Amino acid sequence: MSQDTVEKPRIGAYKRHLLICTGPRCTQDGASQDLFDSLGEKFKAAGLHDGELRVKRSRVSCFAACKGGPVMCVQPDGTWYYNVTDANMDRIIDQHLKHGRVVEDLVFHQGPQGSDA
Repeated sequence: MSQDTVEKPRIGAYKRHLLICTGPRCTQDGASQDLFDSLGEKFKAAGLHDGELRVKRSRVSCFAACKGGPVMCVQPDGTWYYNVTDANMDRIIDQHLKHGRVVEDLVFHQGPQGSDA
């Protein structure tokens, strides 16, 4: 099959991309999947589902960081959050995703991009 016959995928513009571990070792009770499922409504309510602050979200099966879940990474910021409960996600949405301020008490790792949110 030549490259000419393969359609190139398209993704709409976004500011940040959340990667959420939904693997069974992160949360055995399904809390990570519940978190992922809640984000559509949360993003709409916060104005993050479209426009210049649009946030894309994806499920990841394992980050090999299996404690303190739900675990989530915000890209391109390189900010890794743990204990992302429903209430903590609301804090992350308001402070980090809307206003660019990392929620320091929930961060367990800061990647090479730095915290220039």
